[in-house]
Amino acid sequence: MKIVVAGAVVSTRLTLEALIRHSANVADAEIVGVLQMSAERAHTVTGFEPLDGIANAAGIPCATFLNINDEAIVEQARQWQPDLMFVVGLSQLVRDELMSIPKMGCVGFHPTFLPAGRGRAPLAWLTLDNGPGAASFFLIDEGMDSGPIFEQEPFEITPSDYASDVSTKMETAIVTALDRWLPRLLSGEWDPKPQDEFLATYNCKRGPDDGLIDWQRPAKEIQALIRAASEPHPGAYCWHKDRKLIVWRAELETRLPWRGVPGRVLQVDSERGALVQTGDGLLWLTSLQFADEDSSTPIEEAVRVGQKLCLTVQDELAALRRRVSELESSLGK
Repeated sequence: MKIVVAGAVVSTRLTLEALIRHSANVADAEIVGVLQMSAERAHTVTGFEPLDGIANAAGIPCATFLNINDEAIVEQARQWQPDLMFVVGLSQLVRDELMSIPKMGCVGFHPTFLPAGRGRAPLAWLTLDNGPGAASFFLIDEGMDSGPIFEQEPFEITPSDYASDVSTKMETAIVTALDRWLPRLLSGEWDPKPQDEFLATYNCKRGPDDGLIDWQRPAKEIQALIRAASEPHPGAYCWHKDRKLIVWRAELETRLPWRGVPGRVLQVDSERGALVQTGDGLLWLTSLQFADEDSSTPIEEAVRVGQKLCLTVQDELAALRRRVSELESSLGK
């Protein structure tokens, strides 16, 4: 069995490492090539990882791409003559010309309990929804994460998990799933199970601007957003004095009998953080960073009691109209 691995992130690395580990014990299994994304495109993926170091150490040829569908990459894959290709952790859409090269097909990976949670930004959605998570390896077909499943390893997500915690649990589940499945695959077992389409759900794209905090929402909902948008994602944020303020961490407050206007800072504590009123409940902001700074900002320096961590649309529009009127008057003079 000749195998090619393609991808760009930690799930790709773990898959490559597991294949190297298990194929060493199987005489008829060989990893004939690795396709890695160029570091020039690292900004387009979350958690980019190069693969050439691992490939070179194992004596495996490695080709680097900007676009995996480039003619040179397709031709390279064709020369390797793979029986199976693992396309893991790659956000680029692989076209039919490349997908049709492996004789047996292409294996994909998704960290949800398929058929639930197909689609985009799974790490963020899993954190936001508290799961269910699973390291799912499947045979890629023409649909979106819809092919028959080879192996699944569930992992639990709790309301206290941040995106980085979910990623760590996912990585553990990947290794467990591959260590259980690859020996069977490399010995010739091929028995993927079809997904139940009646249970399928889909998640759509999430972007950096989806991390904007609406302080009118309940505290639990805002905290979930902060957890989901946290590292390795760009972070949940609000606007404070014309600066983008990123909120990396937050804790619910359920005992203090305080009340304020949503978005208003009610208390600042050097140990607990900044206490902010939401549309329903209180929230301690425990880790803050201005987007134009390189590191986190001490709470007492970032905000003060009585300040509002949001822009009031009508006030901002009125101020803008005044500035425009003053500018027009100045130009007229």
